[in-house]
Order: sequence, then C-alpha cells, then structure tokens
Amino acid sequence: MDLSAPGTPAAPEAGLGMTAETISRDGFLGAVCFDANGLVPAIAQDAGTGDVLMMAWMNAQSLRATLETGEVTYWSRSRSKLWRKGETSAHTQRLIEAYVDCDGDTLLLKVEQAGPACHTGAPVCFFRKLQQ
Repeated sequence: MDLSAPGTPAAPEAGLGMTAETISRDGFLGAVCFDANGLVPAIAQDAGTGDVLMMAWMNAQSLRATLETGEVTYWSRSRSKLWRKGETSAHTQRLIEAYVDCDGDTLLLKVEQAGPACHTGAPVCFFRKLQQ
C-alpha cells in the first residue's frame, strides 16, 4: 500500500526492486547538488550484469555532455579537464540510465561498458576485497 503524499515517489517495497521517479533532463540537472568544487561523485554500474564498475567525478558540463550525447564524460581532477571515458583507451561507456540519489549528492550511471572499466586493465575498479 502506497502511503506517500501525492507527487511523492513511493519508497521501494522489500523484494520488489527499485521504485523510480522519472524526471525531465532539466529536472534531473536541477536535482544534482554539486559540492564546493562544483563536483558530484558518479558511480558507473554495468546495466546488464549489475557489476559496480568504477567511481569518478562529474561537473555540470560533463553531466550535460553525458546526458546530451549518451557517451559518459567525467571531470578529470588530475588533468582539470573533461574526460570522455575511452577517449584514449577505446574502453567506452554508453549511458543506459541515470539516477540521482535522494539527497542529490551522488549519481548512479547504468552503462554499457566496452572493454575493462579500470585504468589498470581490470574489468572493474573494485577488485580489492578486505580479508576478514
């Protein structure tokens, strides 16, 4: 039973997956809260497998470019410039779906990954697991 106020997205119910509120491109851009440096963390997830591929930073310009072209573009903090994923490696990411979290301070990008996601050549960046 949905007890949320009208116009408020329903919370996900246990076992039923994620409930998504669909918003316009302008609404999406307006929902993002960039930090003091004008950046927001973006988590890339394989749209087919669900694997978490990597985390990188986006600014407003890279987010707009990604939404307009479908080619995932990040902000390189080390080079202080836009970085289209795969521009030198050919290991590109094509945007399938984009989500902004409830606070607007983190993005989830569901992507189609070509080649390894990690600059080390690993399929994903999260390959080191804590030994317990």
